[in-house]
Amino acid sequence: MSNLLLIEDDPILGRGLVVFLELEGFGVDWSHDLKSAAIACQNKNIDLMLLDLNLPDGNGLDFLKMLRGGSMPGLAGAQTDTPVLILTAKTDENAVVAGLQAGANDYIRKPFGNKELLARIKTALKETQNPGSQIQYGDIHVLLDQRRVIFNDREIEFNPREFDIFSYFVRNSEKVIKRETLIAAINRDGDIFDRTIDSHISHVRNRLRKAGIKTIRISSVYGIGYRLEKLC
Repeated sequence: MSNLLLIEDDPILGRGLVVFLELEGFGVDWSHDLKSAAIACQNKNIDLMLLDLNLPDGNGLDFLKMLRGGSMPGLAGAQTDTPVLILTAKTDENAVVAGLQAGANDYIRKPFGNKELLARIKTALKETQNPGSQIQYGDIHVLLDQRRVIFNDREIEFNPREFDIFSYFVRNSEKVIKRETLIAAINRDGDIFDRTIDSHISHVRNRLRKAGIKTIRISSVYGIGYRLEKLC
């Protein structure tokens, strides 16, 4: 059963959605404002969020940016990538673009039908719960389901933490990744801190160097974080 977080302050719409979605087999947590939504994110396993933009204590778009940026205190790693569907009465195209650029997976305008909402939820969950089992980056193949990294038909030995770090870089290759975003994304056990992430990345770099990989590198971006990039 997938667990949904509904962030909606309209009591009539919210109550109706909870009833409908629970009848469809989902677990639903309903937050009426951003404060309670943040608490739910920190304490519950959320598979997808339904996010209204105009809430009593703030703008849902700002909440989404914090979520995607990993700047929400206490947020567990996977939740920075939780699929988000925006629910709003705004029809302006610029508002839609702003939501998608902030990291929303989809955008549905009120009023909407329950069948349309259900279809969009299932599509978003399918895309995130069934990712490709293999990613190729340059000469490297990352087998996500087997948690293995292959280069020139040879396996590079990563420990579990190093694999999490490297696979995250590969999934976000060529992008500048903030330190706090990386920490949030891989810190499932709560044992990685700002002062230790550099050590973990150094170990990953050493693994790549010892394997003879010269076509990619993890570079440091001063004052921001890191980037995985191709050298040729």
